[in-house]
Amino acid sequence: MRTELNMVWSSFQKQWIVRIERCKMDLKQIKDTVASDRYSFLKENEHLGNRIILLGLGGSHAYGTNVENSDLDIRGCALNKKEEILTNQHFEQFVNEETDTTIYAFNKLISLLCNCNPNTIEMLGLKPEHYLYLSPIGKELLDNKELFLSKKAAQAFGGYATAQLRRLDNKSARLLGQEQREKHILNSINNAAADFPERYFQYPDDAVRLYVDKSSREDMDTEIYMDIRLSRYPLRDYKAMWSEMNNIVKDYAKIGKRNQHAIEHNKLGKHMMHLIRLYMMCLDILENKKIITFREKEHDLLMSIRNGAYLDDNRQPIPEFFEMVDEYEKELQYAKENTDLPEKPDYKKIQEFVMDVNERVVRGFV
Repeated sequence: MRTELNMVWSSFQKQWIVRIERCKMDLKQIKDTVASDRYSFLKENEHLGNRIILLGLGGSHAYGTNVENSDLDIRGCALNKKEEILTNQHFEQFVNEETDTTIYAFNKLISLLCNCNPNTIEMLGLKPEHYLYLSPIGKELLDNKELFLSKKAAQAFGGYATAQLRRLDNKSARLLGQEQREKHILNSINNAAADFPERYFQYPDDAVRLYVDKSSREDMDTEIYMDIRLSRYPLRDYKAMWSEMNNIVKDYAKIGKRNQHAIEHNKLGKHMMHLIRLYMMCLDILENKKIITFREKEHDLLMSIRNGAYLDDNRQPIPEFFEMVDEYEKELQYAKENTDLPEKPDYKKIQEFVMDVNERVVRGFV
């Protein structure tokens, strides 16, 4: 199925991709731009300067999916200051919206990496030439990237993927059947609920069951049902969980308005591309224990999606795209169940690494 879908784009679209490639900003231009006065905050900000241990490309330039008008995103990491470590001050990140630059504090970045957060784990899998700066500690961080890989990737990437899916108009999904729409919503809820036991009062595994079944409503063929068996459960925790699930359902109701904005600004193809890219990255982690941010092998497919190969004349996703999504969801579920990765990252070794780095900061060795 995937091979057939990969052949959708036309020769015109291939020529379009080549033409775009010629217009993109090259690495030398990027480095010159980052070295300009516009990025002087990298040297002058009290939290950055010589505390930066890693600086690299982010967004479409990191994925290899940038086009002529793509923004330049910069991502990085800076060591916490001595006083922040000793007094537990909470500097977490520096953001410069004008230049789309985000620099994470070391301690904050580690906590995000432990959850396999897609926006940060991709920083550990850039092409070597896409790192604009790496200090010795930055290199140590990259050398230890496998410590952060675990089954949590399925939950983290799955959550981001379903968030992208909720950006898309489900017109085509309805063509595949209303049941498919309900399954997408249920998948989003399950991803959100995966860490409920860590955030709320614990309950038995079989206490809450969500599933799709035939609906008695005239306007629906199927809908999501709940079987709940709870006793002496804190009301506030139950209300909070219910609110999270309810918000996901409401998000789907807003898809039409949100997508009209995306259609008007020609961004729907971009959302669709990122959805597939997230699946690809997660499968690499679960199946091969690798973080591959730059999607060289799948470049043509991703660019064809971005450039509208899977949109109809009304700029809506065609059914074949949702078939592709379903296939990736099945692969992701299989990879999650059969991966050799541990349930959780190696917290002990991560803690030892963090303590070693922070101790060097406190002692003034870095």
